[in-house]
Amino acid sequence: MAERDWTGREFSMNRPRRTSWQILNMSIGFFGIQFGWGLQMANMSAIYEYLGAKADQIPMLWLAAPLTGLLVQPLIGNASDNTWGRLGRRRPYFLVGAILSSLALLLMPQCSALWMAAGLLWILDASINVSMEPFRAFVADMLPDEQRTSGFAMQSVLIGLGAIGASALPWLLGKYAHFGAETAGHAIPITVRLSFYIGAAAFMGAVLWTIVTTKEYPPEDMAAFLAKKAESARIGLGGKIAASASEILEAIGEMPVVMRQLAWVQLLTWLGLFCMWLYFPVAVAHNVFGAADQSSSQFTHGVEWAGICFGMYSAVCFVFSFTLPLLARKLGRKNTHSLCLTCGALGLMSVAVIHQPILLLLPMTGVGIAWASILSMPYSVLSASLPAGRTGVYMGIFNFFIVLPEITASLGFGWVMNHLLHNNRMAAVIAGGVFLLAAALLMQRVQDGAGEKKSAVMELVKVRT
Repeated sequence: MAERDWTGREFSMNRPRRTSWQILNMSIGFFGIQFGWGLQMANMSAIYEYLGAKADQIPMLWLAAPLTGLLVQPLIGNASDNTWGRLGRRRPYFLVGAILSSLALLLMPQCSALWMAAGLLWILDASINVSMEPFRAFVADMLPDEQRTSGFAMQSVLIGLGAIGASALPWLLGKYAHFGAETAGHAIPITVRLSFYIGAAAFMGAVLWTIVTTKEYPPEDMAAFLAKKAESARIGLGGKIAASASEILEAIGEMPVVMRQLAWVQLLTWLGLFCMWLYFPVAVAHNVFGAADQSSSQFTHGVEWAGICFGMYSAVCFVFSFTLPLLARKLGRKNTHSLCLTCGALGLMSVAVIHQPILLLLPMTGVGIAWASILSMPYSVLSASLPAGRTGVYMGIFNFFIVLPEITASLGFGWVMNHLLHNNRMAAVIAGGVFLLAAALLMQRVQDGAGEKKSAVMELVKVRT
């Protein structure tokens, strides 16, 4: 059935299937987003220690970013649901987020004090989320249900590529471009500074590629959309904020059952991931490379090698993402996700018995398998349960269950490090594995009706043939 949008052009109410090239174009912005996010995750704890932070201070220094995200993500999701203009619905947010994130990446290496780094991390994390959350809704907007798992898997592929580049870049600059580990008068080594500058360019370029190559569908009911937009203009900015807050609260109250069940899986998953991201680089520097403090060359080399380890799990994520749709069709989406999370849990817990740097690459295989699934399976399960027209706001609310674990870790893990783990950074990484294992068990409670139905149909077809 054909309808006309507000310009008079015809469009189909049914989303057509997309080619692999089109899915790549609409997803390639995630390469840049993950490049920026990967630099942040692999280097910020080390940057804090370069600037004089102690182990029990690091979680609190990460706090501002998730607190901002808790507010930004649902607001941006709701706003993008109610936006339409020359750039479309989601693309204006891609662009604004990319500009702000690139500026923060350029400024971060110039920090000379902890408060400056913490403030820029606040801006960077919020800006990345301005781009990232509409990208999740973008896949649901543009693809029919049967292609969404492939769409989110393509995002995982590009996220893996971006993370490989971001994680390995400081080491590569030192190894092959022959930049030394010395700081050259700065608190932050030159390899890290150059990596952030390159990351800013990669972020901006990749997002612009998606904006230029992919056009969006207009709202399906343009008359209702224009009426809502006129009402929004009439009530002014204060009214818009109040209305947006009301819509978000209403959406939370009407949260689908599947989303409530996935929330617990996400909470434990991301608590485990943050334990790894906050402490793995400095754990490698201290526990494996034997660094006495952050001023030693062993510390810099250890952090760079941890970046290679992160690059390893990102490479595994890239390769494994191609098999995820096939595995999901065979096992069902929730069983696939449970299996992958278990691989990640075993990987993190095994670092306790590893003392050779090269062997740290082995557990990263399990982490990479888990990471590929984390980036796609929950969103594939979730998107099938969301009501039409509210995808953006629900994707933003779903991100609460990523942000809340980060806030919990920031507020409470400093005390845990100081009083229970005695500032043993490797013990914190192992705790991350325990959280991932608990998430794998809880995934079995999720009612993925669509995924289970597809798996049953596939089995029936096999029996009949």
